[in-house]
Amino acid sequence: MKPIRLSMHAREQLYYRGIEEGEVFEAIIASSWEFAKKGRLQATKNFYFQNEWNKKYYSYKQVKPVFVEEETEIVVITVYAYYFNEEVK
Repeated sequence: MKPIRLSMHAREQLYYRGIEEGEVFEAIIASSWEFAKKGRLQATKNFYFQNEWNKKYYSYKQVKPVFVEEETEIVVITVYAYYFNEEVK
């Protein structure tokens, strides 16, 4: 596996979207990759959350990094988080 690097934008989004850096890496390493817009790739992984986000309790968090695979590394462009109370496949 190539090294994974977060762009400055992706790193900033971790805080705003309640994502841990390790969750991004785990999503890319452990999940299958799919095509995204503009020739990019994405991976999706669900995590048990069992916590509060924006003053509401959620059981699950889905982390979806969007990235490009370059010759020597994987560069994460941005990352999204979705919060749920029922498990999503």
